[in-house]
Amino acid sequence: MKKSNISVLTGTHTLTGSQACAEGALSAGCSFLGYYPIIPSFDIVERYAERFSDCDGILIQMEDEISALAAVLGASWTGRKAMTVTTGTGFAQMAEHIGLGIMLETPCVIVDVQRDGPSEGIPCNPGAGDVMQARWGSHGDYEIIALSPNSPQDMYDLTIKAFSLSEKYRTPVVILTDTNICSKKEKIIIPDSKDIKISTRKYFKGKKDSYLPFQYDPEDLIPPMVDVSQGYRFHVTGLTHDERGYPVMNDECQELNVHRLVQKIRLFTDDIIDIEEEQTDDAELIVVSYGVTSNDALEAVKQARKEGLKAGSLRLKTVWPFPEKKITQLAKKIDNYIVPEINYGQIFLEVERCARGEATTHFLYHASKKVGTSDHILKLIKKTIK
Repeated sequence: MKKSNISVLTGTHTLTGSQACAEGALSAGCSFLGYYPIIPSFDIVERYAERFSDCDGILIQMEDEISALAAVLGASWTGRKAMTVTTGTGFAQMAEHIGLGIMLETPCVIVDVQRDGPSEGIPCNPGAGDVMQARWGSHGDYEIIALSPNSPQDMYDLTIKAFSLSEKYRTPVVILTDTNICSKKEKIIIPDSKDIKISTRKYFKGKKDSYLPFQYDPEDLIPPMVDVSQGYRFHVTGLTHDERGYPVMNDECQELNVHRLVQKIRLFTDDIIDIEEEQTDDAELIVVSYGVTSNDALEAVKQARKEGLKAGSLRLKTVWPFPEKKITQLAKKIDNYIVPEINYGQIFLEVERCARGEATTHFLYHASKKVGTSDHILKLIKKTIK
């Protein structure tokens, strides 16, 4: 795999969320950024360009978001860790190539800086309306990994984690962030490069004439990769294919393809899912949150506890795969869930489904104008418990 020779920052630095994302990508070894300029994601590109000017990496502007992700997929097959950044409208255009990346099992990272929508919406307002788009934006059956940071430090940490997961599971990984987090500036801690733990891509080590690009390891269902132009013969296609990568148009091969694409994520959800629990042991009510909204949710739960109310918090750092098992387990011992979101109830419906009637689930619209305030979350906690 090709490595970037850029110097990685260490120590404490005051950065915006966008800058922290770019630094996280560089710390993870990202050496290719394909993009189409669109606000509010372009700040990430600018930071990346500033830091990448003296190394062997590639920064390329494509004619649209469709080709930007296509370039990223191609770069990944050359052995580079690759990333693209966009926002909701561009993310929608990338849907076809997200499906292609999943079918070809291509490691890469897609950063979606969400904003108000639909269509152009209000570009400078934070949003969380792409959550279901991240999960179901392409067609057919598949699984995807999507992470949700809530601060510049989280942007740095979860960008590294996104690259690690993409390399380990050979799949595109989405980072769902927003304008509020990307524009926020705070001190973040960047560890020494030797202390950064990141999974490495599994490479084929056999004879070149015996390589089959989609012959998988039965233990983890992940096929080893090779880099193009290294003398290996292989074929990749978005069509249903056999272990050689050749199209095979029958139901048996379709099941062989799709079952493994789904199972290589589902069988390892306990390893992938990252959630933070606060005071759930004795809670009567739990606030489930993610992204920028989780900051207000945590503050509301903290204040509720000061007032003697048994509230707890469950913050989703991993949105997909969804933590169904945890939601179902907690529902058996609490009375209520509250789900505040900057949309009209995308994760709320998932929580309600997983609660299975054991706990009542309440939705709270956390509009962009309410970001940074926890009063209305606290008000609903009081009303629900009392």
